[in-house]
Amino acid sequence: MGATLKRSRSARKRPKGPAPALPPRVRVLFIATRQRVGAWLAESLAGEPDLQVVLDEAPGRAAGLERLRDEVYDLVLVGHEPGGLNALGLVEGCRVGGSDEPMIVLGQESEQEMIEGCFEAGADGYLCVHTATTRNLLWLAARAIERHRLRRENERLGQAERARLQREHEEASHLLGQQRAMLAELMTAKGRQPAPRGPAAEAAAWQPVQLPHPLVEHYRQLLRTYVIMGSGNLACELGELAKLLVTAGFTARQTMQLHLDVLEELVRGLGTRSTRHVMTRADLLVLEVLVHLAEGYRRRYRELVHPPQQMVLPGFV
Repeated sequence: MGATLKRSRSARKRPKGPAPALPPRVRVLFIATRQRVGAWLAESLAGEPDLQVVLDEAPGRAAGLERLRDEVYDLVLVGHEPGGLNALGLVEGCRVGGSDEPMIVLGQESEQEMIEGCFEAGADGYLCVHTATTRNLLWLAARAIERHRLRRENERLGQAERARLQREHEEASHLLGQQRAMLAELMTAKGRQPAPRGPAAEAAAWQPVQLPHPLVEHYRQLLRTYVIMGSGNLACELGELAKLLVTAGFTARQTMQLHLDVLEELVRGLGTRSTRHVMTRADLLVLEVLVHLAEGYRRRYRELVHPPQQMVLPGFV
């Protein structure tokens, strides 16, 4: 009979699931009420054989806040006692003050009464000390610690991404400023060279000019398309643009001025997005346009040096 009872009891035992994934060493702060509500749960957590738990107990709100200010904890357990320690107000005050430690409230009220208010205050969970088990606390603590670890990691990655984008924008602004300065230096150097029209007139000829709005708009559309599609699909359009610039007598410096005006506007419109891809594609675009422009002027020069001749038909010599 005894053996049968023993077997039935063992058969009713539920097998344990996987252990909660807690760090091997956990520092826990227990902020206790006058009646030390939930103290047995905190002490049972410290008594887990597979964990190295360092448990500190602070009696009351003031002592708990002082510990949180001076030390770093992986988990904070807050006892709740109506008329004594208001755990919800303490948790909410900690969150407003910038504290991001995982916090679990322990109280005598049922979870249905307290869970909503705990979440609204910023706590990571609530356990009723009359119905909770050590395993409940272990799982709740493991999830709270992991959630806060992931949030800190996400914030760190977000800060790194914002810093990278800021550096990219600064590099783009610096590069555009260098290109502007290069054009200005070339204009000044050209103005100092003797020319048939005089140095002052030659320098004035290379000053930035007001570019035609249709041309600027056309180049703006080309640049945006080039950034998305690359050079392979716009070879014909770039060739036609170069012919137009050659026909209008545009110089390489005026073409660069057109490019920089449109590119600066595009970079400003990116806001906080990355500029690296845009700057790389823009450099390729202006290089391709200048190559087409040089080829167009080379053909014009060859036509001037070797103008076309009228061939004589046979028999009319």
